[in-house]
Amino acid sequence: MEKTEQLGPYTLSWKDGVFLLGGDALALGAFSTVKPGWRVCDLGTGSGCLLLLLARRAENLSLTGIDIDPLSARTARENLLANGLPGEILTGDLRQAPLPVGGFDLVVSNPPYFPVGSGKSAGPARSEEFCSLEQLCAAAGRLVKNGGRFSLCHRPERLTDVLCALRAHDLEPKRLKLVSHGPDRPPSLLLVEAVKQGKLGLTIEISHNP
Repeated sequence: MEKTEQLGPYTLSWKDGVFLLGGDALALGAFSTVKPGWRVCDLGTGSGCLLLLLARRAENLSLTGIDIDPLSARTARENLLANGLPGEILTGDLRQAPLPVGGFDLVVSNPPYFPVGSGKSAGPARSEEFCSLEQLCAAAGRLVKNGGRFSLCHRPERLTDVLCALRAHDLEPKRLKLVSHGPDRPPSLLLVEAVKQGKLGLTIEISHNP
């Protein structure tokens, strides 16, 4: 069964078996810094929703995505084509992706949240079975240019892991946002943006969503 969602001027479609569009991706799409003409790469692109979310915010983006799942990669490819957006979607392992080193102004990712063996896995799309957080940050650090940005969303309880993995690959955390479902609720989402070879200094934001 095919599902659709309107994302500004673009229509996102996906079938069963492709990771659903969720609030985390929507939040990351709004949080990430993006400017017209930037070269953007989405690691683990799924349906390609992040590419559409960024394309509606800035014109003339160069869009690239990669996913290890053939159905997801094909879906992302079809979504770019259906919306008249030029871009390249690769099917493959992002850890070994044949992508240009330092070739992107912005790398984004909505990755699996749970380490293998944590007891919280709900399959490869949610666990680090095929790519750990450390490997994800290594790939982003390799692909983003000096002064470029890497944005990702994650679980607040893994904040230390996220910041350490970013710094280990020369990605300096510059913006951090904690999102909760109300002022009396603990954060349920972490958003981080890092700059390749960036200077020290971190801005922290807190948002309460109903």
